[in-house]
Amino acid sequence: MDAPIGHFDEATPAPDCLDELIGPVADAVRGWPGSVPADQIIYVETDPQWADTAVFVEHYGRELLEQSANCVVVAGKRGGETRLAACVVLSTTRVDVNGVVRRQLGARKASFAAMETATGETGMEYGGITPLGLPGDWPVLVDSAVVDLPYVLVGSGRRRGKLLVPGKAFAEIPGAVVLEGLGASV
Repeated sequence: MDAPIGHFDEATPAPDCLDELIGPVADAVRGWPGSVPADQIIYVETDPQWADTAVFVEHYGRELLEQSANCVVVAGKRGGETRLAACVVLSTTRVDVNGVVRRQLGARKASFAAMETATGETGMEYGGITPLGLPGDWPVLVDSAVVDLPYVLVGSGRRRGKLLVPGKAFAEIPGAVVLEGLGASV
C-alpha cells in the first residue's frame, strides 16, 4: 500500500505488522478503542540513522516537517510528588513546559523527564517515543494542531520505524487531553 504522507518504500496497516512494534505499542494497536479504525494507523519501516526530524524529512519528504509530531515525556513536581505525562506537539513547535504543561498537571515545577526516566517508564527507545502504548495512568497532552491534520507522523516506540496516524485519533488515545497552545512557536 502507499503511505498517505511521505515517500516510504513500504506502508502497512499497524494491525498487520504487530511483530514490528514493541510490546506496549502492539498492545495499544491490538486493543485500539477509538472510532478511527486501527487499520488506518500505518507502520512504515525507516532507517534509524535518519530518525531525527531534520535528517528524516530530507530523506523521506520535506512536506513531512509540517506533518510530523514529537512525543516527549515531562515530569511535573508538586509537594515532593512527581507526575509523568506525555506531550504531543508538531515538530515545528516546542512544548510549553513552564506554562501550559505545568498548569495542566497542577505542578509547581515542570521539566522534560531525564532520558533514563523516559525510556525506563515507557519501555520505548529515546527518539522513538510514541503516544500509543504509554502507561495507562499517564495524561497524554496533545496540541490541538496535531488533531487537525489528516495524518501525522510520530514515533513507533523505537528509532527504526514510524507510525502514520490520523490526526483525530490522537484525541482518542486513552488519557488524551487536547489543549490549545501546548506547542509554542519556535
